[in-house]
Amino acid sequence: MNPSERTQRVPPSGIRRFFELAEEMDDVISLGVGEPDFTAPWSAREAAIDSLERGRTSYTANRGMAELREAIATTVDEQYDLDYDPDEEIIVTAGASEAIDVAFRALLDPGDRVAVAQPAYISYVPGVIFAGGDPVRVPTREEDAFKLTVDTLEAHDAGEADVLVLCYPNNPTGAIMTREELAPIAAFARENDLTVLSDEIYAELTYGRDHTSIATLPGMRERTVVFNGFSKAYAMTGLRLGYALAPPETIRAMNRIHQYSLLSAPTTAQYAALDALEHADDAVAEMRTQYDRRRRFVLSRFAEMGIDCFEAEGAFYVFPESPWPDAEAFAEALLDETGVAVVPGDVFGAGGEGHLRVSYATGLEDLREAMARIEAFVE
Repeated sequence: MNPSERTQRVPPSGIRRFFELAEEMDDVISLGVGEPDFTAPWSAREAAIDSLERGRTSYTANRGMAELREAIATTVDEQYDLDYDPDEEIIVTAGASEAIDVAFRALLDPGDRVAVAQPAYISYVPGVIFAGGDPVRVPTREEDAFKLTVDTLEAHDAGEADVLVLCYPNNPTGAIMTREELAPIAAFARENDLTVLSDEIYAELTYGRDHTSIATLPGMRERTVVFNGFSKAYAMTGLRLGYALAPPETIRAMNRIHQYSLLSAPTTAQYAALDALEHADDAVAEMRTQYDRRRRFVLSRFAEMGIDCFEAEGAFYVFPESPWPDAEAFAEALLDETGVAVVPGDVFGAGGEGHLRVSYATGLEDLREAMARIEAFVE
């Protein structure tokens, strides 16, 4: 039995390799994982337990529970000025990752070109390939604060693509884009008739600025699919629940795949998510405050070490330059000699070379120890 050509074109996950190396060692502090150290808000966990005690263990509607879709519609309207019909324009999925995968399969025909702004979440390019598309890597630049620009898009012929994928707040850089910075990207998308897939899973985690969705810019709602979920802001990674917002015809196409592959998102997680949207604002605000404190601490420590580090404004990552020319060699040596796990930036695609992704989604005590070990190592 031979794996398909598509699967063989995709290499194993570079992040997973570092996780496996770290798992073989003792006394490791992982700054490589994109998973909050917080637990889901207690009321959400109680809602999940209550749903099980009441025997609510059956399938839900393919698109997700109606009450949850209504709560999502209310939340995105209040927080991000996104107006979507819960019956026709929202689908609940098993994490934002499933939503993105389903969107690729629903929107791409064989050979369609997909411009992917990088460095970025590692699943976009594999997802395009698995769906039969042709990825076009569009590397953002540190001198642009890792923001996507029209010059960068034009330099990589992104206007000839069918779809544009972007992620802001960005994983792995922590960059964000303001409405003013998104406006020329939106104009480029309209002028070149691009469908935009906008991963906004870190929308709740911005520091000092509010998040702007590209779908709120003129002429963008009808050509944009917005992805979000409960893993990051609500610390519910293991419950696997996300959603997509898009025009009705796109949601119908996505649901056609979703209903034949997954049937419905996990029921228990949907009850937890519904409670989280209704009752967890204070918990999210407290987590955001703690992340911001950690962000400022990590940035200040890298400055003290003399390591250049782009000033991240969102998500829970910073993206310092590697002290060694070979970031992968540095990351391996750092892990081997100090027990601190970080991820080399080139794992996240073009534009990430020579950098390291450092997650501050771990406790401040561990961050202090990890930064002390890094400082001793580079000295």
